[in-house]
Amino acid sequence: MWGSILSVGASILGGMKARDSANSAAGAAGDAQSYAALKQIEEQKRQYNETKALLAPYVTAGKSAVGAQQDLLGIGGSGAQEQAIYRLAYGPQMSAMVQQGENAMRQNASATGGLRGGNFQEALAQFRPQLLNQMIQQQFSNLGGLTSVGANAAAGQANFGQQSSGNIQAALGQQGASQAGVAMAQGRNNAQFWGGLGQMGSMMGSMMGSGVGGFGGGSLPMGSLL
Repeated sequence: MWGSILSVGASILGGMKARDSANSAAGAAGDAQSYAALKQIEEQKRQYNETKALLAPYVTAGKSAVGAQQDLLGIGGSGAQEQAIYRLAYGPQMSAMVQQGENAMRQNASATGGLRGGNFQEALAQFRPQLLNQMIQQQFSNLGGLTSVGANAAAGQANFGQQSSGNIQAALGQQGASQAGVAMAQGRNNAQFWGGLGQMGSMMGSMMGSGVGGFGGGSLPMGSLL
């Protein structure tokens, strides 16, 4: 019986060292996995912020283009529409095109002898409104190109954000799993250790009840324990 107790005691001492080593190893592995997950999260955030910064000018341009289109259509109010058309009607591009067009019309009418004719005067009167209408249509189309660029940039930004969010959630899951694994491993190690102590206590209690080795009501000769 004493030999068994000594054997259990030695096992418990060895188990204490093994438990401490196992707990340290589990903790180190868990820390390494948590650190790797943390670095993965940081990298995902860095990539998202960098991508967002790269796409920001296109998103901003698209927003401005949408607002300009709304002004031309009158969605932003009559005052905004008037200002948008006024800028086109009296802008440098319109002035240059009107000058070139009217000069060409005058030269053509002068060459054909119709400079003072009614047809020429009517065509001259219609030239500016028609040109302005064309410029409004062209401006709206040009703004539509910027709007598409901005919409694509915003969609790309949103898609990358969703991917980053999914990767971060996965990394957090790995981090939680590693921490749970550490806790479970340490729990098993501690349970084995306390189980060994319980076994030794049970054997000691059995000896005390039977009076072996001076325990209980009587004692046995040393020779009977060997």
